[in-house]
Amino acid sequence: MATSASGKRNKRIIQVVAGILLAALACGVFYIHSLLPIITGYPAKYLCSAVFVSGREQAEVEAMDLHFSFIRYTTNTVDFQDSSVTSTFLWGKSKAIYRKGFGATLLRGTDEAQLRKIQFPVIPETYRQDTVAWPLGDVMPESAANTDQDELDAITEKLMDDDGYGGHAFAFLVLHRGVPVAEAYQPEFSAKTRFLSWSMAKSVTNTLAGIMVKENRWDINQPVDLQEWKNDERRTITINDLMQMQSGLRWNEDYGNRSDVTLMLYDENDFARFAFSQPLDHPAGTHWYYSSGSVNVVNYLMRKTIGNDADYYRFAQTRLFNRIGMPDAVFEVDASGTQVGSSYLYATARDYARYGLLYLQDGIFNGERILPEGWVSYTTNPASDSKGKYGSLFWLNRDGKYPDVPEDMYSCNGHDGQQIFIIPSKELVVVVLGYSPKPDRVMDFNKLLGDILAAIQ
Repeated sequence: MATSASGKRNKRIIQVVAGILLAALACGVFYIHSLLPIITGYPAKYLCSAVFVSGREQAEVEAMDLHFSFIRYTTNTVDFQDSSVTSTFLWGKSKAIYRKGFGATLLRGTDEAQLRKIQFPVIPETYRQDTVAWPLGDVMPESAANTDQDELDAITEKLMDDDGYGGHAFAFLVLHRGVPVAEAYQPEFSAKTRFLSWSMAKSVTNTLAGIMVKENRWDINQPVDLQEWKNDERRTITINDLMQMQSGLRWNEDYGNRSDVTLMLYDENDFARFAFSQPLDHPAGTHWYYSSGSVNVVNYLMRKTIGNDADYYRFAQTRLFNRIGMPDAVFEVDASGTQVGSSYLYATARDYARYGLLYLQDGIFNGERILPEGWVSYTTNPASDSKGKYGSLFWLNRDGKYPDVPEDMYSCNGHDGQQIFIIPSKELVVVVLGYSPKPDRVMDFNKLLGDILAAIQ
């Protein structure tokens, strides 16, 4: 009897343990399944842009940029016939396609054939960069005075050849008083390579918003005109709230897991709609937290205000890029057709330096006023709840994050170490583009900038 009872008890224990294991396995499978759009969407989109926009080699991108987490285990197929990349992992699969003018777009909730029928508007070429003087073109001036060129060369070598500041820079460019005084690239890149901005694109959205204000299309302090917000507390949100990251909309910007930002970028077809559909967690204008979603709402509102897609796509090109020496920049779109102002601009290192110069010169470029008077001052005014670290889609140094750098420095910051530093008091712009994926490889920008400052007068 005792043996029989013991056997039954053991059997029940085995059944319970088996049930727990099966439940755990089911939960694990469900979790992995929920991650598959991200695991496969990230490399499909990234590699498609890298190959067809930046002209990089698949093997090099996979070894450097895509060698992390589950992403390293995806199988990626580049199809040069239809300009696409397909990435697979387990039972998951994602495809991104390249279209001229639009860059790479991850296919989500859209018909590929219909998407391919949409054409980027023809924009006439107005000048050739290789025949035009800097800053509009690439005919370079003499080096600036009051710089220790030997010391700048040593800094460049330390950064580019030795990874001496941590991280791994792909490109490096320094402007002093508007003149390039240092420029370097890793062997696989050049002055013609378009580099991914990541979140530096947010600052470009600030610029386009400024142009909208200059053309009297927007008052950024008025409540946003969105039908979806008319009947709830979101109706008080302004464009300024969105650009200062104080909209109050619920948002999780954690790139390390299944969060709002990763779902938006890799599992949605309309990024702005996903963002403006979020509920309000805080009263508008009162609480600062970083949100890529808010920026894509601004880009959507731009598209909505302009009202015609051909004119919308021309807007960034003709009102900004062509006027500041960036005619070959590519502002990518999501599957719905809205430019991804949070993350997806491709431009050269010189382009990013020119962009910094626009702000260094108070919104004037090559003698032409691009931004309204006072816009740069507005941009660098701290958001009320940011504790001095954030303005309007630019990061600030008012909180002393970089102690060896003047407080008036402000910057465009992008994922994986993309940076444009603007230091008005020193007439300095520093561009660093690269890849810093691990904590032990994060670049010491404070040390780098401090060394550069010591080399100029």
